[in-house]
Amino acid sequence: MGKKLFFRLNNQIRASELRVLDNSGKQIGVLNLSDALKKANEEGLDLIEIAPNAKPPVAKIADFGKFKYQEEKKLKKASKKNKTGDLKEVRFSPFIGEHDYKTRLEKITEFLDDNNKVRLVVVFKGRQMGSKKFGYELLKKVLSEYEERIAVDMEPKFIGRFLSMIISPVKKKK
Repeated sequence: MGKKLFFRLNNQIRASELRVLDNSGKQIGVLNLSDALKKANEEGLDLIEIAPNAKPPVAKIADFGKFKYQEEKKLKKASKKNKTGDLKEVRFSPFIGEHDYKTRLEKITEFLDDNNKVRLVVVFKGRQMGSKKFGYELLKKVLSEYEERIAVDMEPKFIGRFLSMIISPVKKKK
């Protein structure tokens, strides 16, 4: 998992005054640290600092194991929702046949529909390096097929024998 959760508990809390919540999330009020710790110990639970930057900091009286589990579950659910597209690659030859070209376009459409970025790569072999303009023309042709649906993330540029460019789908306004 990408982001690590960190919470101060019990004696690690540095603030002298805390806004304290009980186990169910109801507000108890603003207490000083020793009173809050005493209250947590009476209930046999931990005092967990959940909002250290608030004024005063917010702490919750809860079982730390259960609390951490719930927070990790929330984080996983949130990260599932904001799936960022992967980067897919489609390779062309500068002198590609019409049918192969159409097949590649279908693949690009599929990737864009799945909300993925697409790297378009024109591979030059041997003497083809002498006719680089055909690679640029091919990428222009691909761009003209998708006009409004895509955004260009990286303009076409040569990297060794490869002319590559990155496109991504435009987000639809709801």
